[in-house]
Amino acid sequence: MTGSVTAILLAGARPIPDPLAAAAGVAVKPLVPVGGEPMINRPARALLDHPAIGQVIILTQRPDLFAADPATNWLATHPRVRFETGGQGIASSLLALLEAGNLPFPILLTTADHVLLDRAMLDQFVREATGADIAVAMVERETLLARYPGSRRTWLKFRDGWWSGANIFWFGSNKARSIIALWQEVEQDRKKGWKILAAFGPFALLGALLRILTLRGGIARIGRKFGLTARLVAMDSPEACIDADKPDDVTLIESILKRR
Repeated sequence: MTGSVTAILLAGARPIPDPLAAAAGVAVKPLVPVGGEPMINRPARALLDHPAIGQVIILTQRPDLFAADPATNWLATHPRVRFETGGQGIASSLLALLEAGNLPFPILLTTADHVLLDRAMLDQFVREATGADIAVAMVERETLLARYPGSRRTWLKFRDGWWSGANIFWFGSNKARSIIALWQEVEQDRKKGWKILAAFGPFALLGALLRILTLRGGIARIGRKFGLTARLVAMDSPEACIDADKPDDVTLIESILKRR
């Protein structure tokens, strides 16, 4: 799969001011310094350095900000990096790019605040997601707490454990459009896990409430409902679910970077 995967790096801004950006005095969160440079630089390099990744598309409302910043203007001139101007919603922006024919499959999507993204994470995710129409990376709570007992995440409980998202997604074929369209419908409720589960049907919601579904089985069942192959990638690396969302996260990330 050398160079065949299109990577999308989300670098947009929320409708409300981001506290990290405000504290750092920068216009958007991806420009917040983490470990001595804007946070977007590290996941961008990880993607560009991986042999499976071909083009990297940076999706943002303000491409000009990255071209103007001396620490990130290398992205604006890199031959394998392309900026696309996104709207207010991730899913709607993806659908627009797909409609324009500017987004070849398979697609790997991640975020600019995934500062600890590295070769090992990408190796595992690409290997296990390949062949699926959609796949999502998650970390089980014990995997994280065994190494970082003080780290706080948002967890969803299933029969096979407590899970947190790792901000890495896979869209393997055109069949994924139906899921992206559903994502667009529930995007405003992306932090409310039960509303998202309810959107996939009453069985998914009831199964989660009664703990009768494993996450892996639930994702596969949802895929079958939409006529596609859906897969959970349970990440081996606890760092996969540590993103730069709060000041405490940045402190933890910088301590990990120093050890690396």
